[in-house]
Amino acid sequence: MSLKSILALPFAKHTCRKIYQQSKQASTIQQQWFERLIQTAKNTSFGQAHSFATIRSYSDYCKQVPFGDYEQQKDWFDRIKNGEENVSWPGKPLYLSKTSGTTSGIKYIPISKESISNHIRAARNALLFNMFHRNDASLLKGYMIFLSGSPELSTQSGIPCGRLSGIVNHHVPSYLRSNQLPSYATNCINDWEEKLDRIVDETMNKDMRLISGIPPWVQMYFDKLQSRSQKSIAEIFPNFDLFVYGGVNFEPYRSKIEKSIGKKINSIELYPASEGFIAYQDLVRNEGLLLNSNDGIFYEFVPLSEYHSAHPIRLQLHEIELGVNYALLLSTNAGLWSYSIGDTVKFVSKDPYRLIVTGRVKHFISAFGEHVIAEEVDKAMQHAGAKHRVSISEFTVAPQVNPSDGLPYHEWFIEFDESPSNVLALSQSIDESLQTQNIYYRDLIEGKILQPLKIIPLRKNAFVDFMKANGKLGGQNKVPRLSNNREMADQLLKYAQ
Repeated sequence: MSLKSILALPFAKHTCRKIYQQSKQASTIQQQWFERLIQTAKNTSFGQAHSFATIRSYSDYCKQVPFGDYEQQKDWFDRIKNGEENVSWPGKPLYLSKTSGTTSGIKYIPISKESISNHIRAARNALLFNMFHRNDASLLKGYMIFLSGSPELSTQSGIPCGRLSGIVNHHVPSYLRSNQLPSYATNCINDWEEKLDRIVDETMNKDMRLISGIPPWVQMYFDKLQSRSQKSIAEIFPNFDLFVYGGVNFEPYRSKIEKSIGKKINSIELYPASEGFIAYQDLVRNEGLLLNSNDGIFYEFVPLSEYHSAHPIRLQLHEIELGVNYALLLSTNAGLWSYSIGDTVKFVSKDPYRLIVTGRVKHFISAFGEHVIAEEVDKAMQHAGAKHRVSISEFTVAPQVNPSDGLPYHEWFIEFDESPSNVLALSQSIDESLQTQNIYYRDLIEGKILQPLKIIPLRKNAFVDFMKANGKLGGQNKVPRLSNNREMADQLLKYAQ
């Protein structure tokens, strides 16, 4: 056993026990972070504009600081991006993280010298929990690969700027550098397909123990490995033992990835974002991700049903209820204030606080008041796929409001690994599952407002070709699970079988 793996186990035990002790005081710790953040930023432009010096309670804060997304707070972000100091946090950001926006185009999210450790420490802690519960640190004896964006950074008003995964690459702990692949030069390749070919070159004969990335892009890596070797991933990497993922729900991809690997694999789910590292899987098999409650972030929660109301309810951590969908707000030590990250979450435990990501505030279908969310379509696809033994590569859903014939319906664009023998039976099973989960959808079907969903099978590599055509192939880009308009759906029609 290597020295690193010998030392890792006692460190993992110490760190994880400490985090579990802190998690029992998460509500108190959150209040402390709230007070610390307000006090630190009270003399910034944002703090002065919102009278931070007069805030004595969370109620005061809610009255003085409205919540909003990037578009609603864009003026403040633009001042930061243009190089102004002391805008919403003392000084200038250490980095600007570039991420895709909606109406605003590219978003520039500040990362401060105080907040960068949040991104590094949380990822480290997730690995430590895995070692702790399995009492095994042997993954440190081999190589690790992180499929990510380019670490090359540009500058914006003198501030280093790039994708979050590229920024974090510069802060990989030194004790892991010798284990890390691909090489820096390969990681800097922008063309995703060329980059994957080079990654395969560098990793094919290495002792890979940990592979990390967004599931559909990891699957592309596996496909290239198998195409070149004609072997399963388990045969290529016999010591491969841990798959680390985030960004999307893994379940729709699980069967295909496990088939490619050729055996069951341990996995860790992460919940990182440019705005902060929010949660990670601390237990090997239990549902839910442990909230990162003591690392520079103050959380607020808006019931999804309230999100678009004139006076929405805002809740602190100790006020949440289990099983309720909440829009997530963050205030951070990078200068974000009641920032709507755009995600919806649901808590599955309060002791400690564990959550699951259920979808996006803006990614839903409610063309007729059904308000179908990502969690529901993922579960429907998962259950029906298992029932009919169907494996998929990718899928997305959109409303068809003006069909050429009959009632409106939801249109499911699915790329299958192998075409199912009975697409109609599969669509009926998905529809039944969706009706069971969503009573509004069921009422619309029973009331003859909507007809049952229809599946549009797509040709092989349809989503890869679609993403490539739109300049979003690889890296941290994700296919939206569902949308309330036809913009993406109409483009996908040309990829139909």
